Amino acid sequence: MTASAPPSPPSSSSSGSGEDGGELDPRFVEFARQVFDTARRGEANTLATLIEQGLPPNLRNEKGDSLVMLASYHGHAAAVRTLVQHGADPNLRNDNGQTPIAGAAFKGYADVVSTLLENGADVEGASPDGRTALMIAAMFNRSDIVDLLLARGANPAAHDTAGNTALDVANAMGAVDTAAQLAGKSGGGKDA
Repeated sequence: MTASAPPSPPSSSSSGSGEDGGELDPRFVEFARQVFDTARRGEANTLATLIEQGLPPNLRNEKGDSLVMLASYHGHAAAVRTLVQHGADPNLRNDNGQTPIAGAAFKGYADVVSTLLENGADVEGASPDGRTALMIAAMFNRSDIVDLLLARGANPAAHDTAGNTALDVANAMGAVDTAAQLAGKSGGGKDA
């Protein structure tokens, strides 16, 4: 599939829609796989065309990963921007409760984090264990993302369910650069 030729959905007269408990038409399954791959590759124009043709912007795969999550996790800021500007939710969590901004922070994609924040992502959106994007960026020594998140209002004093702050998790992971960044911020850590 190329950026100039979006995948074509099977005709709606296909049998086996899955609505009656039957198997999904393999053509629909293949179409969905192609759409998710399009998001992973960051093909913004193709995604825009598909949504304009009726594709739900918050389509999710079997793991609950949305198109925004997949584009974020693979570092495609332009695709993320296109998706949210076409109605996709920048805060839609996957089945594990993870957010697109956390995925981008984990992978180190500052441009994606910035794009998400500019388009309504919650800077404090925590996973079920209470980990925020700031904590994740701190853990993996992503100094540029820590700076970006702090500038956008991330709370360095926030605690995860184990009682750890971003500084605590940075120290635990040996992330010396981000630990130094966070050492002077309010909230300190367990040892403050």
